[in-house]
Amino acid sequence: MTRIALDPFVTDLDGESARLRAAGPLAEVELPGGVHCYAVTHHAEARQLLTDSRVVKDINVWSAWQRGEIPMDWPLIGLANPGRSMLTVDGADHRRLRTLVAQALTVKRVERLRAGIEALTTASLDRLSALPRGEQIDLKAEFAYPLPMNVISELMGVDAADHPRLKELFEKFFSTQTPPEEVPQMMADLGALFTKIVDAKRENPGDDLTSALIAASEDGDHLTDEEIVNTLQLIIAAGHETTISLIVNAVVALQTHPEQRKQVLGGEVPWENVIEETLRWNTPTSHVLIRFATEDVEVGDKVLPKGEALIVSFGALGRDEAQYGPTAGDFDVTRSPNRHIAFGHGPHVCPGAALSRLEAGVALPALYERFPDLELAAPASELRNKPIVTQNDLYDLPVELG
Repeated sequence: MTRIALDPFVTDLDGESARLRAAGPLAEVELPGGVHCYAVTHHAEARQLLTDSRVVKDINVWSAWQRGEIPMDWPLIGLANPGRSMLTVDGADHRRLRTLVAQALTVKRVERLRAGIEALTTASLDRLSALPRGEQIDLKAEFAYPLPMNVISELMGVDAADHPRLKELFEKFFSTQTPPEEVPQMMADLGALFTKIVDAKRENPGDDLTSALIAASEDGDHLTDEEIVNTLQLIIAAGHETTISLIVNAVVALQTHPEQRKQVLGGEVPWENVIEETLRWNTPTSHVLIRFATEDVEVGDKVLPKGEALIVSFGALGRDEAQYGPTAGDFDVTRSPNRHIAFGHGPHVCPGAALSRLEAGVALPALYERFPDLELAAPASELRNKPIVTQNDLYDLPVELG
């Protein structure tokens, strides 16, 4: 099996995803830093592995980890070993840690946040409307970033004053270019910041999910301080990064497919289709780290060996022709059915999927209603991905509002 090295600079994500798909449903890959693992790259096999009890989240199953081959200053260590939370455990422990979060993020409860999301969106658009006409802006920084960050922070009870520091630390957390000597301090700083937030909520609880997690631990659900801190960090990280990329990628897709944009803005195609097709075709999450095989697992005509690590390459499997037909590589807002798994599948499916869909479902139509003549200020081919192998994340999105 030929090993495919993932590009730490993410200079050609589509080409890399195509090579992974061509390698078969199970590809042997090398992560930045020289760490070896396997990637599932086809839709059907991904669904199979994401529900296979032989593929677990316990890093101690990883043979390379047991042998001490994974350094603590590896740039991706925070994603491979983020501490104990619902992301890193299975079975009863996973259900215990996930229950409160899942209850807070049901479709019905998330819908109650609509009015607040609409108000935040309107305020952002009002600020953009006040800018001089013809001025080029970074739509990611000015619109796509503030909305999900403010929404998830309000849900979790995080003060807006902490946003700049969170942004700085998360930039380092996700990047493959963070110098190894800075990784341990960055991880310590993230832990300290979220510990500070949890301590403040313990002293002054509010109507937020962090306070609910603390209360549950005191009422007998046995969440440890470490589990509360790590859960908070996980939700804040996942709760804004994915939605930022979803909004940005949807705008780029619409701007580069003018006939489909015309259909959407004319009401012929619902915005829900835009969101689902963007999630499939240009998924916000390119690769998800990391699971481990407790025994040999057959994947098509290949085998994921016992003790090896597995990543899920959503960028590759989202364009799998076996699932989506010969037009899998095309952006098509009329695609039906569109049964993608961009938010995962099985027990660890993303609990924030409904919230992300709602935010994009409010933000995108409001943006185009206010600025129907919006134009990209640079060719799509010149837009650059950040050096983040897990996130399909642009540096910026220069536009002219028209």
